[in-house]
Amino acid sequence: MSSARPSRRAVLMSAAVTGALLVTGCGNDDGTGGAASSGKSSTRQITDATGREVKVPSAPRKVVALSEPTLDAALALGIQPVGGTAGRGQRSVSSYLADRAAKTEVVATVAEADMEKLAALRPDLILLDETTGAKKEVAKLQRIAPTVVTAQLNEDWKKAFTATADALNHKDRAEKLLADFDADTAATKKKLGENAGATVSVVRWQNGAPSVVGKGVGHVGSTLSALGLARPADQRGASAGHSEPVSLEKLATIDGNWLFLGALGDRTAGEKAYAEAKKVPNFGRLKAEKEGHVVVIDGSAWNSAGGPLAARIVLDDLTKALAS
Repeated sequence: MSSARPSRRAVLMSAAVTGALLVTGCGNDDGTGGAASSGKSSTRQITDATGREVKVPSAPRKVVALSEPTLDAALALGIQPVGGTAGRGQRSVSSYLADRAAKTEVVATVAEADMEKLAALRPDLILLDETTGAKKEVAKLQRIAPTVVTAQLNEDWKKAFTATADALNHKDRAEKLLADFDADTAATKKKLGENAGATVSVVRWQNGAPSVVGKGVGHVGSTLSALGLARPADQRGASAGHSEPVSLEKLATIDGNWLFLGALGDRTAGEKAYAEAKKVPNFGRLKAEKEGHVVVIDGSAWNSAGGPLAARIVLDDLTKALAS
């Protein structure tokens, strides 16, 4: 009889995690993780989005952000995570974050985290939310460092940002950023003129067809709502998923006074997607296309799970296109 043997990857991952715990002084059952229990820095206790009480460093130095919103949030607060996640459909961090996250090593995708790479960074705080597959690995992550789930799925982006800021001990800074954002949103609303109350469609063009994005209270949907802008009938309410495919037979359902169109990548990818869309029968019949109201966007920001930096890009794009 042959006995079952662990795979080489499983052995390496176990060794990496164990090594990280040994270096940081071994984690405790109280959720402090190694860095907090070493006595070299003070800790704070917070309650995360799942109701877990977690002891986190008062001044974390080596943060890993495993979701798009937590990476965006940390960077907005002036913190450069040592580890982060690849953007949706991208191999590196989201294009709109590339400059700010130049020193951040990619250790995760939207689907999963690479435990070996993550442990090798020896973080003192791990942040994630329910937009990432790593949410299933909290117990394993907690063995490496204090782990905070900052938000549930489809959480209001401002609430999620505030929770992430709290975990990083920068709640005051977050409140200032949000106050500035709200003030700028109000200023744009006053300048909409003939576009006040306009119907705005937001889609990602991929594989020859559109998908609806930005529904609900995420950074796109909530910003459109705050500006008093409407959405086409099929783009109202909460989203069934991150995006909702639309068949070409129902192309008219994505029409509106304005159509903001992007791809999974940057604005250049969006321009390519728009060129493809214009070749599709009936796209030229859309009101937005006929009136020159199709706006190509940086899809890496508009299509991400969102955070304050992505929201700022959305607001700036809307202001430039719609405000007089």
